[in-house]
Amino acid sequence: MSGNSFGKILKLSTFGESHGLAIGGVLDGVPSGLELDENTIQLELDRRRPGQSEIVTQRKESDTLKLLSGVFEGVTTGAPIGFVIYNENQKTKDYDHIKNIFRPSHADYTYTKKYGHRDYRGGGRSSARETVARVVGGAIAKQCLKQLGIKISAYVDQVGEIKIPKDLDIDVSFAEKNAVRCPVPAIAEQMIDYIKKIRKSGDTVGGAVTCRVFGVPPGLGTPVFDKLHADLGKAMLSINAVKGFEYGSGFDGISMLGSEHNDVILKDESTATNYSGGIQGGISNGQEIYFRTAFKPVATIMQDQQSIDENNQVVTLKGKGRHDPCVVPRAVVIVEAMTALVLLDHYLIHQSTQMNSFVNETNS
Repeated sequence: MSGNSFGKILKLSTFGESHGLAIGGVLDGVPSGLELDENTIQLELDRRRPGQSEIVTQRKESDTLKLLSGVFEGVTTGAPIGFVIYNENQKTKDYDHIKNIFRPSHADYTYTKKYGHRDYRGGGRSSARETVARVVGGAIAKQCLKQLGIKISAYVDQVGEIKIPKDLDIDVSFAEKNAVRCPVPAIAEQMIDYIKKIRKSGDTVGGAVTCRVFGVPPGLGTPVFDKLHADLGKAMLSINAVKGFEYGSGFDGISMLGSEHNDVILKDESTATNYSGGIQGGISNGQEIYFRTAFKPVATIMQDQQSIDENNQVVTLKGKGRHDPCVVPRAVVIVEAMTALVLLDHYLIHQSTQMNSFVNETNS
C-alpha cells in the first residue's frame, strides 16, 4: 500500500490500523535545535482523543505518546522523529457481524476491490483512528511555527443546518470552552443539543470547520502545481469524511463582481479586503489565511440499512460499536495539524529556495 507519506522537505510517514497494536509514524525534516515540549504534544492528542465528551465516540483510549527517536534532552537533533501511540481499547468482536459485508459509504468495498483483502476491524487503515499520527506530526510542526510567529486556530462553524452567521464577530479562543468547539456559546449549545438528538435517533450528521492562520509571511507557496492553497486543499481532503474545501471567498466569490472581489493593496502592503484568503497566485501575501472544510455525516449509523456481502447477496445490517454521531468536534485539531504540516513544509521549501538564489547570485 502506497500513499502513507505526506510532505516534501518535512515528511510525515504513518502506520497502524484502528484495532491493531498501535498507531505511529516518523516525522523527517524537522530542524535541529528546537526545544520540543512533549506535554504540549500530548495536549493536542487529548483534544482529538475519543471519549472526551458525551457527543463523541465512547471508545476509551489514553492516546499516550511515546517518542522513540530524534529528540535528546528535550531538543530535536535533526534526525527523524519516531513515535508510537498504543491502542488500548480494541473491541474486534464489535465488527464480526460485518466481516463479509460491505458497509454503505465505507471503504470496505473499494479496499477489497483494490487489495483483494481488508481489515474489517473498524476499517483498519481507512479508519479515522489513523489521524492520531497526523496530530503528533502537526503538534511538532506547530511548535516550530510558533517560534516563527505563526498561529493556527480552527473551530466548528456549522453542524447540520446550525451555523455561525458570516457577519458575526468571533473570538476564536472561546472554541475550546465547549464540547463541540464552536466559539459562539449560544450556537454551541444548539449544536450540542442537536448532536445529542441525532445520536439518540441512531443517526449521524455532518458539519464544517473553519481554520484561520495568523502571522504567515509573504512568499510561501510555489507555482504551478505546488500552490499553497492547492497543498492545503490536498491536506484537508486527505482527512477522513472530508467532502469539500474552500479558501478565501470560496464559492461566494461566484456571485461577486471583479470590482468587488479585488483586494486593493494599501501603502503599508496590507490589503483593504481579504477575499483572496491570504494567498494570491498560490503564494502567501502576508494577510490572514482562512479556509473552510466540510465533513460528511459518519457512515456508520445505528439503523437498518441494505447492502451486499462478498458474494453479492443482498443483506440487511445495523451498525454496532462506538462511533461519533458527528466528527467535527474532534476534527478541529486534525485540521490544525495538517495545516501546520503544510505551512512548515512550505516554509522550509521557501528557505531552501532563498538559499539557492543566494548561491546563484554569488556564483554569477
